[in-house]
Amino acid sequence: MSVTKKDVEYIAKLARLKFSENELENFTQELNEILNYVEKLNELDTENVEPLSHPIENVNVFREDKLQPSINREEALRNAPSSTEEFFRVPKVINK
Repeated sequence: MSVTKKDVEYIAKLARLKFSENELENFTQELNEILNYVEKLNELDTENVEPLSHPIENVNVFREDKLQPSINREEALRNAPSSTEEFFRVPKVINK
């Protein structure tokens, strides 16, 4: 399968792109090179190769969910630049 200049013009029209004659010729050549490469890949024997969703296997590593002591409110608010007795105080960012 090969791409003609007319095919590239049609694709460009669908994508609402305009190319010069030189660009059309370059894209035609580049698309044909890509298709030739894909054809070479189709020649490979993949009979016993399982399909992959990703080329590298990803494994999630989860830690065990254990209940642990947490920092108390006073300690958390101690380093805050501004706070009330119970909350962090932040500048107002939404004006009404």
